[in-house]
Amino acid sequence: MKHKLTRAVSLTLAASMALGQTAQAFCGFYVATTDSPLINKASRVVLAHDGNTTQVTMASDVAGDPKQFGLVVPVPTVIKKGQVKIVEAKVVQHLADYTKPRLVQYHDEDPCEPPRPMVMAMPAPSMAPMAASPQRRSTVVVEERYSVEEYDITVITATKAADLVAYLNQNGYKVPAGAEATVASYLRQGMHFFLAKVNMEKMKDNTSGFLRPIQVTYQSPKFMLPIRLGTVNADGPQDMIVLGLTKNGRLEVANYATRKVPTGQQVPLFVEKDFGGFYDALFARQVADNSASVFLEYAWNLGSCDPCSAPPMANGELRTLGASWVEPQGMQNAFVTRMHVRYDRDHFPEDLALHETADKESFQARYVMRHPFKGEPMCTAGYRYNASLPDRFAKEASNLRELTGWAMDGIRARMAATGQAWR
Repeated sequence: MKHKLTRAVSLTLAASMALGQTAQAFCGFYVATTDSPLINKASRVVLAHDGNTTQVTMASDVAGDPKQFGLVVPVPTVIKKGQVKIVEAKVVQHLADYTKPRLVQYHDEDPCEPPRPMVMAMPAPSMAPMAASPQRRSTVVVEERYSVEEYDITVITATKAADLVAYLNQNGYKVPAGAEATVASYLRQGMHFFLAKVNMEKMKDNTSGFLRPIQVTYQSPKFMLPIRLGTVNADGPQDMIVLGLTKNGRLEVANYATRKVPTGQQVPLFVEKDFGGFYDALFARQVADNSASVFLEYAWNLGSCDPCSAPPMANGELRTLGASWVEPQGMQNAFVTRMHVRYDRDHFPEDLALHETADKESFQARYVMRHPFKGEPMCTAGYRYNASLPDRFAKEASNLRELTGWAMDGIRARMAATGQAWR
């Protein structure tokens, strides 16, 4: 079961980008009951926010093979049992698929025939209970302890970070080196710590075999996403996909720049076979030019999309993810925001402070691929069309180089292999 779980988690949650092998992280840190290294690899966080109510759904991946997983997340309030739910991974996956960057393709019509409606298509992206605290003087307070399906949860606080770290270590956990200073900063803010362990025996009752996302609801005027703990056991810069559900407009980060990724450019045909590599390179180039930034990849009213890269979200799915203001049936008065952040300690010394804006302008990371008409020219317009293709191919190559930083020689060679050669 252990081997099956580890692999299942990787397969399910690493698909959050579906665009490549970018390493991703989580807003807490992981601890394990073995000496095996445990590294964050992927995460998506869904934030449904309405007034002072926030529902956070956390879907994460870890690399390693511990007997038990442990998750530590700072939270602004004491989380009671009724505030925790387990949701199916496929619901988070659906929202991630619906909002991900996409490639659309068009087919040129015969230039010698009257124009017909254009056809558009899209490729498929495609706890055990916490042991009792040792009998010793400590500032640690266990505020709550309960189980929710395959998760055993403990909520703790302390006045001294060293006590909190010692509490975890003395109960058989291997806390990442360097965590104490970051823990101390959260304690100074009056934060509590939410510990969720997966009990492998209880996982036997989870017939899906997948580690399901955990959802927490809290009331607080503090609307933030703690990312600094995600760097404690990071093996390099970390990526996180933040999916926001709101009533009135898109989410934005208040304490870092929020930038739109480039969109709308026409790209060569070979990108269809390497869309993951293409977008990874594009995103890396944006981060290199704007390192302390959060990038907007999608912003749209969920009542429509153009184009849709996945079937529309059902009202019940939105309510499952925390958009409680959406009626069970009828109009979907919800706005979705997808932000992508790549962070490290040097460029992101603060957690993400979030706020809902009144901006309802639609946006998506969308790239265009045009297939040339391949028939023989039978009219003057056909000859002019064929003569225009080399310039079009050159422009697509230039766009691709600008977006990704790839060498032009390599771009030309790959374009020639798909029939887009030019002099």
